[in-house]
Amino acid sequence: MKWKDRTVVITGSGSGIGRACALAFAKAGATVVVADRNLPAAQDTVARIKEGGGEGLAVYADVADPTSVAGLVETTIKAFGKIDTLVNNAAIQINKTVADTSFEEWNAQMAVNVGGVFLCSKLFLPYLRTSRGNIVNMSSVNGYFVEPSCAGYCATKAAIMGLTKAMAIDHGHEGIRVNCICPGYIDAGLAEGYFQSQANPAQARKDAGKLHALWRIGKAEEVAQVAIFLASEEASFVTGSAYVVDGGFGSGLPPK
Repeated sequence: MKWKDRTVVITGSGSGIGRACALAFAKAGATVVVADRNLPAAQDTVARIKEGGGEGLAVYADVADPTSVAGLVETTIKAFGKIDTLVNNAAIQINKTVADTSFEEWNAQMAVNVGGVFLCSKLFLPYLRTSRGNIVNMSSVNGYFVEPSCAGYCATKAAIMGLTKAMAIDHGHEGIRVNCICPGYIDAGLAEGYFQSQANPAQARKDAGKLHALWRIGKAEEVAQVAIFLASEEASFVTGSAYVVDGGFGSGLPPK
């Protein structure tokens, strides 16, 4: 239980990769703050944590709202007195081209996906300095490889990679490490939303698996294990890095 007595805050952890991270950190012994704007989903994640013998707290949080994020910080510190790891996972994905994306849709993706990383990091930084903690941001291979009809999402994920490096440089001397994870297609919420937006969702899902060298879509739990590694002492000399967890995305070909 090497994570015993450590507090981890994970945004967007009511489902998908965020939930998998919450369950994995809790299993490793951490106390997990499950933050999500879908409070019932966050409470369900906490219920699963407690079923496994772990400790968690569900907190409503809209990462695009400074007041809401301030409330998340206050609740976390009041309940546990500190934070050791912040996982900025909350995100939304709108599957449209620039021509089809409304101003409101563009601003919403920027506010949640990039603004959420900024706000949560900014307001938790004073406490991360005290604990000499770390931040794990959730980017995507879409920060490297752009796919059709997700212009805004791809833009935000590339921005997260740049912000990760900037924070790593600015706060490394304070003992704070900052890294990001770039998953490929993962069997989780956002990818499923993309599949459902296609003309033939089942075929789109099948084709997506073939884009990976491992010829399958990844599991949320596989991403969670990388998050634990990056937040652990085993990665004590790793900062400013973008860890690709994509099963060889872009190099997959059907067998002859």
